[in-house]
Amino acid sequence: MASTARTPSAPAPGSAVGLRERARGALLGLAVGDALGAPAENMKPSEIRATWGRITGYVAEHPAGTDDTEYAIFSGLLLARHGHALTPAHVEAAWHELIADRAEGPFRGAGFSERGTLENLRRGLAAPISAQHRHAWSDGLAMRAAPCGVLAAGRPDEAARLAAVDGSVSHDGEGIYGGQAVAAGVAAAMAGAPVAAVVASALAVVPDDSWTARSLRRAVTAAHLGERAVRSAVVIGGYPWTDLAPEAVALAFGAYAAADGDFEQAVLTAVNMGRDADTTAAVAGALAGATRGARAIPESWAAAIGPARGSCLPAMAGHHVLDVADLLAPGGDGGRDATVPAPDEIPLRGDEPTPDVFVLAADDETEASS
Repeated sequence: MASTARTPSAPAPGSAVGLRERARGALLGLAVGDALGAPAENMKPSEIRATWGRITGYVAEHPAGTDDTEYAIFSGLLLARHGHALTPAHVEAAWHELIADRAEGPFRGAGFSERGTLENLRRGLAAPISAQHRHAWSDGLAMRAAPCGVLAAGRPDEAARLAAVDGSVSHDGEGIYGGQAVAAGVAAAMAGAPVAAVVASALAVVPDDSWTARSLRRAVTAAHLGERAVRSAVVIGGYPWTDLAPEAVALAFGAYAAADGDFEQAVLTAVNMGRDADTTAAVAGALAGATRGARAIPESWAAAIGPARGSCLPAMAGHHVLDVADLLAPGGDGGRDATVPAPDEIPLRGDEPTPDVFVLAADDETEASS
């Protein structure tokens, strides 16, 4: 049944300057979390400790965002183009023109949910049938849902609606719920809501009896006991896939709650819990970045994030998350409900724009190896 919880009223959005700082914090925080967590993806905490000790910063020689960041940029530019008028048809057209109908990068569409979606689109299936594949419950929507919360700052219900529209092409059921929870949480954080209200906003937009809601509640209830308790509360230890939306989203919110919104602590908690660490840290980073703003992100971490490399989505190469944040921030070019930039008004980064690009402008020791 649908949730009967009332969406907590978030404070009225503040000045455009303050919202821009939170918008930049949300999307830069997502990219930083993604880059920090990528080396620990699919690992157990014990494996992380054996390899690096406790991760306290970048462990990759050349840290960079993965498919999580590139798909978030993709969704952000789509929202900048269409704003609150976004429809499934817009999303489907963008997937075709920017991903499915062109050569892919070496990641070949990245996660299983994306691969399933692309295969269905190439077979001529349209949304929502394109989302009917075996991984429709993945965290692939959750990883790209933060831009919905940025655009709909202070409006968790609207952020959740936009996430469902975005996800209609690629996800179903728990996969949609996970994305909606992230979008609503970021929207509440964008308006200055305290951590408890951010969590409540996420819970209010998903069904009470869903796996996502149950996992999220367990995670935040255990948050005061630390990361091991959060992990034990939600991880399905014997399941081979780590990209379960209910699990990944709950781990991210648990890390965020355990840190009381502190950016550095939230992201590192998510990273050191392992599992789908790039996505859990990206979501925790988006939530904490929206809560505390871009200035809360350690300078050395922020400086490592450059324009997207296009490793997964070649069409996203050259775009920077901060530019997308500026387009979406209420009061910015893409944040207005009435006037949305035309496609050719959303700039590509890089010295030589490509003319054919459609510019949208458990106990870890007993866990099965994943």
